[in-house]
Amino acid sequence: MKRRSIVAAALGILLAACASTGGDTELSQLPGDQLAPFQSDRISVVVQGAGPDVILIPGLTSHREIWDTTAAALDDRYRVHLVQVNGFAGYEPQGNADGPVSAPVAEEINRYIAEMHLARPAVIGHSMGGTIGLMLAARHPDAVGKLMVVDMFPFMGAMFGGQTADAVRPTADIIRDQMVAAPAPMRRSILEQTINSMTMTESERPRLLQHALDSDVRVNASAFHELIVTDLREEIANIRVPLKVLYVIPPQAPISPAQYDAYFHASYARAPQAQLVKIENSWHFIMIDQFDVFMREVNGFLAD
Repeated sequence: MKRRSIVAAALGILLAACASTGGDTELSQLPGDQLAPFQSDRISVVVQGAGPDVILIPGLTSHREIWDTTAAALDDRYRVHLVQVNGFAGYEPQGNADGPVSAPVAEEINRYIAEMHLARPAVIGHSMGGTIGLMLAARHPDAVGKLMVVDMFPFMGAMFGGQTADAVRPTADIIRDQMVAAPAPMRRSILEQTINSMTMTESERPRLLQHALDSDVRVNASAFHELIVTDLREEIANIRVPLKVLYVIPPQAPISPAQYDAYFHASYARAPQAQLVKIENSWHFIMIDQFDVFMREVNGFLAD
């Protein structure tokens, strides 16, 4: 596919996923949260259950509640730490108001692991949470016991026609500026279409839409810009722990399924221990669309 077509398709996806009213509900803690005793202006963490530690990191615009059923299936055997990234799903931006999000959040999770005295926890991250997990495991190899990435590339910029971060940066700059400037009605309309392509489970679409509508548009734009220009393909060679990657072939992929599959595998070439598992009959939110299959993979991953 021509570069222009790839960029156009990806721009539509990202603009939609970044759509936001600016966060009408500005909350640092939502009702029912029982936060871990950890002070941060970038994240908060809810803990439930007992046993070996598992950290769950949601993706961009998501509330940690996307992990509720996962956590409920684990907390009789594991101590589950549910991360919330500030600026998303009604939480005030605080330290994430300006600049990068994924990299500093990865550092905060590393600090959380140290200050809470967690012994090499397992980490599971969805989408942007997968990028955060890759950063954490690559930059702090002794902090993590194992890592699962749920549907995320180590270099998303290639989907925008760039072979390097520098090459794709001008495109990322344009996308960031357009996401901030887009009028709210346009954002909502595109967002609804994109949410419909991210989960096959129609009953979950309103909740995911609301998470995005309650997110801060500038945090979203900055976070997406960072994801586009972040290239971890070489850095993942530093990951020494077991690595499992779950992925899907998205319905809106700008290349053929065979090309997408080949690129996904090539992206993780520098992490030879990576076990890549394609999930059928699911879109981006695998933990929602194929919960039983997802939990089978998670249970096997944690038991190994």
